[in-house]
Amino acid sequence: MSSATSIVHSPFLDALPDHVRQLLIPLAVSKAFSPGDELFRESHAHDDIYQLTQGHVRLEMFVRDRGHLPLMTAGPGDLVGWSPLFSNHHMTATAMAMDHVHTLAFSGARLKELCESNHEVGYHVMRQIVLVLSDRLVATRLQLLDLFQDASPRRQPVDAEC
Repeated sequence: MSSATSIVHSPFLDALPDHVRQLLIPLAVSKAFSPGDELFRESHAHDDIYQLTQGHVRLEMFVRDRGHLPLMTAGPGDLVGWSPLFSNHHMTATAMAMDHVHTLAFSGARLKELCESNHEVGYHVMRQIVLVLSDRLVATRLQLLDLFQDASPRRQPVDAEC
């Protein structure tokens, strides 16, 4: 793990005003994961929030009687694991490295503390996270539409002789 102070480009950081970005860069730590490594586990406490810079991560959720089901695949530029900013650090999904993954990891506790002490930073960080959540919500809605479209009964053509 090395300091990320030399990191210049990250979709999450690049979207922030320069003065806010300069406050966040010292909080970032580069972390790498091998294929099959867990970044975090559903229902377990975890502190890091990850900006993926390389590789892909499968997010999955445990469903009783069905096991672990994939929710989505996150890739470079995606942000995963934001629960520490909003809750008691218990993760809502499991994140598994699908290939070699490199991230910028932000301590959720330190980031939350900065957001609470500097409301301008908090506004910009939360705005970026809301944009990520909005994109994920749209993707989920599209998946549900596909799922229900395939499951809906098909209308049969009306026989003109009836």
